Amino acid sequence: MEVKIGVQHAPREIVLESGQSAEEVERAVADALGGKSQLLSLVDEHGRKVLVPADRLAYVEIGEQAVRKVGFGAL
Repeated sequence: MEVKIGVQHAPREIVLESGQSAEEVERAVADALGGKSQLLSLVDEHGRKVLVPADRLAYVEIGEQAVRKVGFGAL
């Protein structure tokens, strides 16, 4: 699943492919914004952990993983 995180005062957003479900990502965001955690912590599909301070979150976009097409074909 693709997750895009906007961070305040940062020129670029963080984009990661996560193996977590949309519900797990949404729960982690809600916990961070609700004050239960000071960090938004997500794990990408390679097992790397991404940590973002909760007070710096601008937005979080949760989407489905895009299927990449390979090869050439008629449109």
